Amino acid sequence: MRRTSRERALRLIEEKGLTRPRDLEAHGITRAQLARLVEEGFVVREARGVYVSARHALTAEHTLAQVATRVPNGVFCLLTALRFHGLTTQSPAEVWVALPEKARRPRLDYPRLRVARFSGAALSEGIEEHRVEGVTIRVYSAAKTVADCFKYRNKIGIDVAVEALRDFSRNHRGGATDLARFARICRVARVMQPYLDAIA
Repeated sequence: MRRTSRERALRLIEEKGLTRPRDLEAHGITRAQLARLVEEGFVVREARGVYVSARHALTAEHTLAQVATRVPNGVFCLLTALRFHGLTTQSPAEVWVALPEKARRPRLDYPRLRVARFSGAALSEGIEEHRVEGVTIRVYSAAKTVADCFKYRNKIGIDVAVEALRDFSRNHRGGATDLARFARICRVARVMQPYLDAIA
């Protein structure tokens, strides 16, 4: 690979953070060129179909960037979203991702995924976009995540949902309107009310 084309390819890979071969092909970098960069030690194969510059600086949210690259239609939810927003002491072993009811389950060798099926407004409302290591990740807002935790309390535990509500009320003063809106969307307003009264 000529030096100028190698430098152009590396610059693009560094800009993208984590990237897939098809994203590079759109910029004229072939799979053979990518393989050569891996062979020469300039690029690392992070997981199946995900590549990163050898100089790439990892952050605490690296796993989220990795999953977002491979599951672009997913939205980080429940325990993973709580962790992202600093609303839990839990450290989940799996990455929680919301997908539409009929979407195919992603097959990832790493990290372990926990898929929650959402539909309608519960799927589409409250999505925030953040940049992590050059990758756009989609995660539910703090208020939406708290409502989701009450909706999925049988899966994650009511104690986790209550802790999240308490932390949200402490950290997001004035967030009650958002919380009420998402409680209605998730159909958990009546379930949440006694807990809201208790911390008021």
